[in-house]
Amino acid sequence: MSDSSRDTAEGAGWGAAEPGHYKQLMPDHVEKLSWLNPKTLWAARNGVVASWFGDPTGRTRSSWAAQRAAAGAPADKVIRRDDPDRFSFMVIGDTGEGDDSQYAVVPGFLKVSQDTDFAVIASDVIYPVGTADDYGTKFFRPYQDYRAPIYAIPGNHDWYEDLGGFMRVFCDDTPTPAPGPAPRPLGRAWWRTVLWHKPRATDEQRLAEARKLRSAPSQRAVQPGPYWAIDAGPVRIIGIDTGLLGTIDAEQGAWLREVSRGPRPKILVTGSPLYVDGEHHPCAIEGGGTVDDIVRDPAHHFVAAIGGDIHNYQRYPVDVGGRTIQYVVSGGGGAFMHATHTVPRVSVAGVTEDDFRCYPLRGDSLAFYSRLYGRRLRLRRFFTLTEAEATAVIAERLGIKPGRVPGPETRVTRRTRLVASLLGAGGRPDRTSRFRLPVRKIYTQLFSPGSATYSPPFFKCFLRLDVTPESVRLRCFAATGNRAQEIDPPVEDEVTIPLN
Repeated sequence: MSDSSRDTAEGAGWGAAEPGHYKQLMPDHVEKLSWLNPKTLWAARNGVVASWFGDPTGRTRSSWAAQRAAAGAPADKVIRRDDPDRFSFMVIGDTGEGDDSQYAVVPGFLKVSQDTDFAVIASDVIYPVGTADDYGTKFFRPYQDYRAPIYAIPGNHDWYEDLGGFMRVFCDDTPTPAPGPAPRPLGRAWWRTVLWHKPRATDEQRLAEARKLRSAPSQRAVQPGPYWAIDAGPVRIIGIDTGLLGTIDAEQGAWLREVSRGPRPKILVTGSPLYVDGEHHPCAIEGGGTVDDIVRDPAHHFVAAIGGDIHNYQRYPVDVGGRTIQYVVSGGGGAFMHATHTVPRVSVAGVTEDDFRCYPLRGDSLAFYSRLYGRRLRLRRFFTLTEAEATAVIAERLGIKPGRVPGPETRVTRRTRLVASLLGAGGRPDRTSRFRLPVRKIYTQLFSPGSATYSPPFFKCFLRLDVTPESVRLRCFAATGNRAQEIDPPVEDEVTIPLN
């Protein structure tokens, strides 16, 4: 097994590594997606509009579900597979930028997934707005050689064109629901309609050509809707749709409570993680209660909750009354990397820093961003930190043992500390100043989303879950864009989850 980032800097993808062969899989022309481009931000405005003038996704989702039911989809939205008691499946989140950061994941994903029974995409299948015309280069082409079905739950970006592209591809060409009555002029709904980004017409020939890339019978998967459950072997996998704002509507909430009943072990897949960046986000349900209330209920027997949306890997083993639920963030499947160095020392729900796992390691994240902003600001000599310097300053700030020892000759200097502060590095909860917390919040929310890069290491990841009647073995594999990690993807984290 190859070195991981916890073993060596080379295992993390640093150094004079041989570039991977992933570019051979890419189209001749790739449009680079920038989240600092005003045109992109304007097209992706519906989340902001919904937060200002009301979120219509619950009503739209209900219309989609009604059409799928009328077309013969199972009323309980359960996909019943005939997998044996021992089977394997993949989870990959936030995939669809269509550039180097997505295609760099593909060789390792195909290697690790060769004998798996199906895959699940956890959030944001297509960036920036989920249009059907983008599925060719951002879904069908990269995964054309994965021979098993792929199921998906939408993320907020898939909703920026009212989920039309997602429903066309994953839900058997469901037609767009008829629009409701026109809203009253100058009311909140009227302003929302005026400002709303409207779906573009689909190029039907282009979509039909794209479908041919995943047309084998073994690859076919038809979902009952944007949220669903899969009965596979001894477990039930439940996928929920958290829409534009990271919540679920009352109708979906009632369904979730119903399909969660019973002693069968369950794994939740959600577009919005319940624990992330050292914080608890239980996910509100319209009308009362939260998704995490349902997950924690011992009568429902959830053993894990895996969420996308945040573009890295994190794991929180939370004790809930004498049993442990693994709360996982897995959104590193193909978009820009969200920083982990901004995560403060972890102390949430009984989970300490010793229990917490993340990828990339915080030091690698800080080194990555120091190089990125050194280039952008043309201040490379000042901003750029070596991976050893970044690892050392993170260990000092958080008071933790580093995931990878930086070496005895590495010194933490004033410049190193200043760069770490300017880039929003986290700290200890008891030492977080009033100044440092806003800096970290601003950095995380404003600067990180524009941080697409086009050369290794990318610090991408995906999950493989191996199920037996007794347990689920969850492994997080790395994809750096370098050849060594393509040939033998390193395991960055592993946990065995008991089912009894």
